[in-house]
This record gives sequence, structure tokens and C-alpha cells, in this order.
Amino acid sequence: MKNFRHQHQRPKKNTLIIGREAVIKALNERKQLDRIYLQSNVHGPVIDEIKSLALKELVPINKVPVEKLNSFNVSNHEGCIAQISKIQYQDLQQIISFVVDKGETPLFIILDGVTDIRNIGAIARSAFCFGVHAIIIPDKGVGSLNEDAILTSAGALEQIAVCRVGSLMKAVDDLHLNGIKVYASEMTAEKSIETIDFTEPAAIIMGGEEHGIYPALMKICDDKLRIPMSGNFESLNVSVATGVILYEVMRQRSN
Repeated sequence: MKNFRHQHQRPKKNTLIIGREAVIKALNERKQLDRIYLQSNVHGPVIDEIKSLALKELVPINKVPVEKLNSFNVSNHEGCIAQISKIQYQDLQQIISFVVDKGETPLFIILDGVTDIRNIGAIARSAFCFGVHAIIIPDKGVGSLNEDAILTSAGALEQIAVCRVGSLMKAVDDLHLNGIKVYASEMTAEKSIETIDFTEPAAIIMGGEEHGIYPALMKICDDKLRIPMSGNFESLNVSVATGVILYEVMRQRSN
């Protein structure tokens, strides 16, 4: 694992794809892109093509002011810059099949609306240490898995599988079809984590820092779980909560 020293960095130029045609080419070649930055006031057929291709390839688009694009310190960006992903995203079904074929009990973490890259990095670090097979993220509404996130994870994001999906609802359906129970972490849930049978295939949804788990997603989960706490405090940080839950999973599966 890499040593972590937090620092915010401007992306290196060799990680950027600059200009509209270059971005279209990268999308057509199915290059792994973290996201596309589009100037908020640009329009036209080429922009529509970029949006269409990005939707097909599950690449997030951030609409930003020109000042944001200029901050990358590149010329002739034409209101469009893509950032090459340092993460190689995996297909969810392929990961499930791979885990089952190895004779292991599947364990997944689903991130719904977690935007703080420090939390994402810390979650990835715990996930790697506690035997999670993959982290499932949506293509929108999640923090960028950039160099800062990788540093925060102490390199775990480069060693654990990450599945980027177009819909978390569909991802839950796919997990169910493969016999994997899906649990929602919810501080008001009736069931405590030690009462859940984590020796069975499981996926755990962790909600975002502000709004928690999307209500429709919560409804299709198999159950809700909470972490028992003695103090009268609102909740644990999402990355800390993930670590606590994953420890309980490992404890049960080690017995």
C-alpha cells in the first residue's frame, strides 16, 4: 500500500484529453474516463454527440464555468476537457461470477451519493482490508475517483475492483438475481448489525453525507441495519460506519 499524504493537485496534463474532437475520439475508442468537464454555456451538434456517447459509456459530465476549464492550465480546450481514469472499472456481473467461481462468499459495498473523496478513499481502504470484492458506484452523484481519492485510500482504490453502473436500482436487481442480499445502512433501523447473518452473500449500501440513501433504493433492499451506539449523537461519519459494519462481517465470516 502507498503511504498517504493529503494534497490537492491540479491533474497532470498527460491525464487530460483536451478539445471536443479528441474527447469524441476517446469515447468512441472506449477509453476509461473519470469524467468530462463541459463549459456550461456551450451547445451544438458536437456537444450533443459528446453527451450521447458519455451517457452510453457511463462517463459523468460536469457542467462548469470556463474558469474551471482554464484552471487546468491548458490551451484550446474548446469548452471540453476529459480526465483519464486511474481506475479500471469492472463489469458487475463479471465480478460476481468471478467471486462465485472461486468459491468465495460475495461481499459488496454500494455508495449512494457519497461525494467527499476523503470518505471514498477511507471506505476503499477499509473495504480492501476487510475483504470486499468490489465497490459499486453510480455514474452520477459520486465523488471523483481521482489522484486525491487514491492517495486518501492509501492506494486501495487501485487494488480493489470498482464497478461503475448507470443505475443503482438495476445494480440491486442484478445482485438479487445472483442470490445476494442487499442491506441499507440506516441509523434508525430496528435491526442491529450483529443480528444480520453476514455469512450469506451480501451487499451493503452506504448513503451520502447529506441526504443518505435514496428512498426508492431503500425500498428494494432486503433489510435495514444500524450500528449500536451508546452516545446520543446524530450519526457516525460514513467512512467510519463502513469500517464498523465491515468488521462485523469479517468477524462473522471468520468464526
